[in-house]
Amino acid sequence: MKIKTMFIKNTIITLSILSGILINSQQIIPFRITKYNNIIVKTLVNDKDSLNLMFQISMEDASISPQRSRPAKSIVFKDEISENNSVKIGNLEWKNIRFYDNELTGQEADGKIGTGIFKGKTYQIDFDNNQFVIYDTLPDTTDYKEVSYTTNQDGQIFLVGENKMGTESFETNFLLQSGYSGGLLYSNAFADSKDLSRKLKITGEKTFKNSAGKSVITKQGSLPELVVTDISMKDVPAGFFAGDIKTQKVSYFGADLIRRFIWIFDAETQKIYIKPSKYFNEPYLKFN
Repeated sequence: MKIKTMFIKNTIITLSILSGILINSQQIIPFRITKYNNIIVKTLVNDKDSLNLMFQISMEDASISPQRSRPAKSIVFKDEISENNSVKIGNLEWKNIRFYDNELTGQEADGKIGTGIFKGKTYQIDFDNNQFVIYDTLPDTTDYKEVSYTTNQDGQIFLVGENKMGTESFETNFLLQSGYSGGLLYSNAFADSKDLSRKLKITGEKTFKNSAGKSVITKQGSLPELVVTDISMKDVPAGFFAGDIKTQKVSYFGADLIRRFIWIFDAETQKIYIKPSKYFNEPYLKFN
């Protein structure tokens, strides 16, 4: 009788474990990170072209770079748009992927792949293990912080960040931009209105001239403190444009900061959760 009872209990435990696995099954997509903080995934496009694509969190579709090192003959463009392509990553496959032509991308990439592959799914960007994890339901978020954010009509995600400079503090929205290798890049409106040339510690400056002889000046500085939710980052690299030409319309939260967190994007509640990754205290990327 005791043996039978023990068997029943073990069976119930086993079924409970299996039930938990089935309820929140996972799919894994491995990636690698370049020295410029870009996420690269190996893909097979239309069962013909093997391409290294950079994950771009600020776009939904895909694109091909004119500077790619691998051919992409199976992607047929009409007016620089190619519809109905298939993309395989490992044992996963997506249909009806749209590619755009002639879009520059990060180092070591033949093009970009956006968040469309995760549409309708809850997913995690796990920098500790260099992988995306796709879930059926929201995983445990006990150690995570919920992020305040907004989106625009293109589905781009803007985090709310508090910029602390001495005794002053300014809140602004930062576009999650995994294609920008650095830390923060401020919009021209924010940089001018907050007088960043004076308030930030400037660590570098470069001047370029366009064909009309107008100057494009990029200034790199250091923000004393950035707070996202209640997570604080100190001495964050922060750049902005000065000079005759200023074209930066939004502020960026770049790849060097994105990699410092593990991210969960919940499809059902449209919430975002973060916690520090193993890179949180690593030195920041330095531009030459």
